[in-house]
Amino acid sequence: MKILNWLLAAIAIFGLISVRMVEDQIFYDPFQAFFHLANKHAPFPDFNWVPLILNYLFRFGLNLILSAAVVYFIFKNKQWTLQAIVLMLIVFAITFPLYLYCIHTKFEIGYLFSFYMRRFVIQPLILLLIIPLFYYRKHVQKV
Repeated sequence: MKILNWLLAAIAIFGLISVRMVEDQIFYDPFQAFFHLANKHAPFPDFNWVPLILNYLFRFGLNLILSAAVVYFIFKNKQWTLQAIVLMLIVFAITFPLYLYCIHTKFEIGYLFSFYMRRFVIQPLILLLIIPLFYYRKHVQKV
């Protein structure tokens, strides 16, 4: 049964990788090319607010579901999975409005700050903190 759980966790991780691999084809994000240039003096791209916000929310939803699956299949604990979801929602609730503000001000707050806020919005970086945190928690509970 442990092998099945690890296989399902690996499939969920592959799902996260797949979201990243096909981001150009399935998400509207004019800032991807802007940040890919790595030039803070590049012209600010034209964009539409509604599709931009809806695509960021859709991408976050996909990442949230796949990240929750990773946590669940690694730890097989529904309470921890729910806590991971809440932590990811809190991080998104903080970073998303900040990133939208960065866009609104055309990244006047800072190019690198805006770049990293975007990272937290579009990628499940918090998962890289949650998994070690829960492993430590599991170890501490055994002792």
